[in-house]
Amino acid sequence: MNADDFILLREEAKNHLVNELLPFWLTRMQDDVNGGFITHFDKDGNDTGEDEKSLIAQTRCLYTLSSAHHAGYGDGDLADLAKHGFEFMINKMWDHEYGGFFWMLDRKGKVKIDQKIIYGHSFAIYSLSEYTLATGDPRGQEYAGKVFNLIQQFGSDTMYGGYREMFHRNWMLCGPGSQGGDRKTLDVHMHLMEAFTTLYECTGEDVHRRKLLEVIDLLNNHIIHPVYKTGIPQFCKDWTVAPQIKFDIIWGWDRFSEEGMKGNATDNTCYGHNVEFVWLFIHALEVLNIDPISYSSLFKTILDHTVENGIDYEYGGVYVEGPHSGGVYDREKEFWQQAEVLIGLLDGIIMFDDQKYGDAYKNVHRFVFDKVINKGIGEWYPLISRRGDPIWTHMGNSWKTNYHTVRSMIQSIKRIDKILSLK
Repeated sequence: MNADDFILLREEAKNHLVNELLPFWLTRMQDDVNGGFITHFDKDGNDTGEDEKSLIAQTRCLYTLSSAHHAGYGDGDLADLAKHGFEFMINKMWDHEYGGFFWMLDRKGKVKIDQKIIYGHSFAIYSLSEYTLATGDPRGQEYAGKVFNLIQQFGSDTMYGGYREMFHRNWMLCGPGSQGGDRKTLDVHMHLMEAFTTLYECTGEDVHRRKLLEVIDLLNNHIIHPVYKTGIPQFCKDWTVAPQIKFDIIWGWDRFSEEGMKGNATDNTCYGHNVEFVWLFIHALEVLNIDPISYSSLFKTILDHTVENGIDYEYGGVYVEGPHSGGVYDREKEFWQQAEVLIGLLDGIIMFDDQKYGDAYKNVHRFVFDKVINKGIGEWYPLISRRGDPIWTHMGNSWKTNYHTVRSMIQSIKRIDKILSLK
């Protein structure tokens, strides 16, 4: 693509971010009565009344507002709203007896699920660190550090490496199987890399740098496929590959069979996670002051696998998943995978200047703006058919907020600006 193509794509992304996405949330999300954020909306943007506030939704909203303010949007309003959410987190969600954040509250702040889930705590570190970077409020860094220390104290697996992920309120490890106490996942360790990156960016502390380097090493040597460099979803505690099962505490709206196990449970890889891993890894290296070009072969292998197998060149967009060796199992389209692949493909263009990444980016961008965005409402449909028809139509719930969509537009604009500066 030439400069004019990128300028048009940037304008489309900027208009969507400023005039649709951010206004959708700014006019709906603040809970003036109980504190924190309202995150449950139907296809028309109406509050569904669902009586829950999840750690995932609250932390992701805090990250979104902080990062958008950090990037220069909102004229200060986003920082004020971020503080509103931060106060709810530390006053209502923090467990003053055992430490850490409760998994689920009701709207008024009463605890519904008191377990300590590392997936949620990774986003706590991520959002609290970004909040301090964006606003200068030192309490964000303080609580991010507290969570980091708890994860090291209770979650670190000193025998096999990595982190245990599912705990009871008192930080006793959960049982095996669907309780998740005997599993390790790509998802958690990738998001810990994301979290430790922003924490280290915030603090500059050596221990945060060391733990970031450790989790990067784990991702490279245990979690991605040794041949295809694709992400492996689940493992046993000793890093042997485990069938991908559904946990009792559900992280998101992943679609499993009634038996609670994925089809092709030991041979599936997620295209969205693979490309998200690339751009998060590149960002981590930049924060660590390590030249990403030293990993260029790895990045190219992962991006090429998605471009060759995960992009739908007939109807547009990114498929959900397929086997490690190539191909597709699930041809539907999830909103968050489109969002993450947009960012990663732009990094591919910057690093490799290869037209196939430009073609793939334009394909996914067009699919998002023509099919995924709920026109007149401003947010994205969560699940779309291969041809682009909405399957799930809610605009928000405990798992689907503004984190992927807003971040995708902010990060895409940044990268297009970089591409234009190089042309």
